[in-house]
Amino acid sequence: MINNFPVLKVEGLTVYQGNYLAVRDVSFELFSGTNTAIVGPNGAGKSTLVQSVLDLIPRSAGKIEIFGRPITRLGNLRSQLGYMPQNFIFDRSFPISVSELVGLGWVYSSSPSDFSTSGTEVIKKFFRSGFRGFSREKSAAVAEALRRTNAYQLRNQAIGTLSGGQLKRVLLAYCLVMPRKLLVLDEAFAGVDVQGIADFYTLLNELKQEEGWTVLQVSHDIDMVSRYCDRIICLNQTIVCTGIPEIALSPQNILATYGPSFSRYHHNHH
Repeated sequence: MINNFPVLKVEGLTVYQGNYLAVRDVSFELFSGTNTAIVGPNGAGKSTLVQSVLDLIPRSAGKIEIFGRPITRLGNLRSQLGYMPQNFIFDRSFPISVSELVGLGWVYSSSPSDFSTSGTEVIKKFFRSGFRGFSREKSAAVAEALRRTNAYQLRNQAIGTLSGGQLKRVLLAYCLVMPRKLLVLDEAFAGVDVQGIADFYTLLNELKQEEGWTVLQVSHDIDMVSRYCDRIICLNQTIVCTGIPEIALSPQNILATYGPSFSRYHHNHH
């Protein structure tokens, strides 16, 4: 359900990466129950923007509020954020199963900072926990999250054996195992084939409706976001345009965002 509650508010965000101005004076709001995509060319600052919004990298200027609070004062509300990074890098020899990984999302302290360095840090959490078993409630939550992401059949597999698309569904289950309000995906579909991306978008939208999630995602796939997202932010260091897909992704706005060399690709699937 879409309403007028501002889940995320960004005002005048500016981020430098060293001496390079990566994001300049960006302001926008996200409203409850919406799915918003950030699109733009390589080097436009898309990943920098979402990582700064989540307080994973420092900002040079600007204000960020999530759930009506400054990002630095979220406290326990931080557990209501879900984050899927572009690359979940980990040692594939770690002997941890899909269920065990998803179970790590059960703890209330889980937050985007879990993924700020690498997947290995998330997995080390499991080993530091002393291999404690699952309670009945936790086991039920993990099983349900895996069923809803079409990954239940993978529950006993070692995560090192998963394909790219399978791992994305498992990470979505990680976000689903506890209630979240804001889900941020940083090019989460990288390495997934066209049909896998379509299936994932369908699943994501179903879960968004059921859970009341607000979704902010970085994507290179103009075709997919035009089909599945409510709003688009076109970014090239600063916001070029924003609005519903029909407006934001007009030929004129695409040209202004990407330049004349951009070629839009249409997927041939139903």
